Formats: sequence, structure tokens, C-alpha cells
Amino acid sequence: MPPEIRVTLPDGSEKRVPAGSTGADLAKAIGPGLAKAALAVRVNGTVWDLTRPLPDGAKVTIITDKDPQALEVLRHSSAHVLANGRAATVPPGEDRLRSSD
Repeated sequence: MPPEIRVTLPDGSEKRVPAGSTGADLAKAIGPGLAKAALAVRVNGTVWDLTRPLPDGAKVTIITDKDPQALEVLRHSSAHVLANGRAATVPPGEDRLRSSD
């Protein structure tokens, strides 16, 4: 594995970060404000969470609340949180889709 990877940002500039860096690491390397505002990353056109390691040579966009796709990302993430919370409250073997009548 190379010691660092190269990613291309939306403005066409390249950023070098250590191999194994995540979207969160990239945002932090660009600036603390962006790191705080980051919701997800778009890697080669596909939305990824911030914890996934970036591939070498990828085109990367940091998604913040200013991005048109931000609401979709937040809704998707919220659905996972809700489903995980619901799954944690249902005893094993019970029908998870049954109403609570």
C-alpha cells in the first residue's frame, strides 16, 4: 500500500492524504470548519459515509448541509438509526412488522 493517496476535489485540485484516510480525515485536512460541517462524501459519484477509507485517485466531494443531496443523506441516516433502535426493542424471534395492538 502506498504511504499516501491522491484525491481530486470538485475544483479540480488534488489533495494528498495518508493511505487509509477516510472522508472525515480528508475534511479535517482541508479545514476544521469543513470537518465540523461534513455529513458524508461523494466518491466517484456515489455517496459514502465519512468513516470509509478513500481509494487512490478518486474524485471526492464533501457533502455539507449546503449540498442539494444533504436532506436525502440525513433522511437515509435517520432511517437507519430508527430501524436499529426499533430492532433493539423487539425480542428475538418476534415479528418486527407486527403492530402493537
